[in-house]
Amino acid sequence: MFSITVRDHLMIAHSFRGEVFGPAQRLHGATFLVDATFRRAELDADNIVVDIGLATKELGALVGELNYRNLDDEPDFAGINTSTEFLAKVIADRLADRVHSGALGEGARGLAGIAVALHESHVAWASYERAL
Repeated sequence: MFSITVRDHLMIAHSFRGEVFGPAQRLHGATFLVDATFRRAELDADNIVVDIGLATKELGALVGELNYRNLDDEPDFAGINTSTEFLAKVIADRLADRVHSGALGEGARGLAGIAVALHESHVAWASYERAL
C-alpha cells in the first residue's frame, strides 16, 4: 500500500461532559498537529498517490473551518463530546467528502483510504482510519 501524508495544525476551545474528563469538563483550549494520510494499492497514471498540493490545500481549508473556534458553540457539535478521537473522524469524513466531490483531482478517486491523526503532544495522539 502506498501513502502520502500532509500536515497542518488546529487550535480550538471546547469542554467535555462526564466525570471521566476531570478538569477538562471546564472550557479549555487544545492545539493539535493534524496529519492526513492518503492510501492506495497502486500509483495513479502519474505515479503518485494523490496530488500533494491539492491534498495540502484541502486539509488546510478544512482545518480553517474549525480553527480558532469554540466547538461548544458550533451547531454541528451540539451536545457532543468533541474528543480527539471524534475530531479525527470528523476531519477524515470531511476529507472523504472532498475526495468524492473531485476537490483532490480525478486521480484521487482511486484512493483506497484516509487516516487522520491528531497529535495533542509529542507523547499522545489519536487517529481514525476509513475506507473510501
